[in-house]
Amino acid sequence: MTPHTLVLWDIDLTLVDLRGIGADWYGTVLRRVAGQVIRHVPSMQGRTERAITTELLNRHGIPESEDEVRRVFAALVDVVAEDRAVLPERGSALPGAAAVLRALASTPGVVQSLVTGNLPEVARFKLDAFGLDEHVDFEVGGYGHESVERHPLVGTAVALAERKYGVAFPADRVVVVGDTPHDVAAALHHGATAVGVATGRCDAAELWAAGAHVVLPDLADTAGVLAALVR
Repeated sequence: MTPHTLVLWDIDLTLVDLRGIGADWYGTVLRRVAGQVIRHVPSMQGRTERAITTELLNRHGIPESEDEVRRVFAALVDVVAEDRAVLPERGSALPGAAAVLRALASTPGVVQSLVTGNLPEVARFKLDAFGLDEHVDFEVGGYGHESVERHPLVGTAVALAERKYGVAFPADRVVVVGDTPHDVAAALHHGATAVGVATGRCDAAELWAAGAHVVLPDLADTAGVLAALVR
């Protein structure tokens, strides 16, 4: 099988719904790292962990050094690891997610990975909790520790996929799937196909306005989602 299409998934509110848990995690992280009670919870919608962490530190008067950022990342991984067993109780896989991932895995020429604001370890924990990890190549994803902006993550994922699979993934064969205008903008920055999924806090009109090539109401219609992702 020679890969020819790279599908890059967002996780939160695209594949899984764990609304509210991120704020709890960051509250625990701040107590462990700085001994402070969280007073300001950064917006997490479509943002990377580096962007969220930077804002968290700044708003709580903590020097924004790379060492401090890495301390937050390490604490976050520990906190999420401790909560792995309760993730299925705190959230759910979104309708159709498992079926679409499985169907794409059996589609010749398709590689599935991630462009997510999550840290690599957290991404794996979240997908594993709902049995969504089997068909995703975690080695070639773009993750939230890399940049405060989302668009570099797409470039990272494409470069890693090309290196691993030994083929080119031109822009018209890269598909970025997500629930926010940030996901759409990251795709458009690289000339990739932007597929919006209106399962998050942004409705279909917002995703169309952001420039999405396709907007889906959800992932429940497996055949329809496949038609949008693989041409």
